[in-house]
Amino acid sequence: MGLNKKSFALTCAILYAAGLFLLTFWVMLRGRPEGLECMISIYPGYAVSIAGAFIGLVYAFVDGLIGGYLFAYIYNLLLPKAQ
Repeated sequence: MGLNKKSFALTCAILYAAGLFLLTFWVMLRGRPEGLECMISIYPGYAVSIAGAFIGLVYAFVDGLIGGYLFAYIYNLLLPKAQ
């Protein structure tokens, strides 16, 4: 049984976007922005701030959508065909 590409992509997008959004606020509360240096270098405009959290939310949603769709597509290609 294969994965539904659209559903899987949407699930990945929501989880990744929510995760980055919440992680940004967690880092703001803890006061250690060094942990998100890689996100700052990958996503233009992203910062450890309230505005940056929303910018990261959009970037993460798009990344999750594309990554989830590609994963499901490749997974379905590699499944043995049931006959």
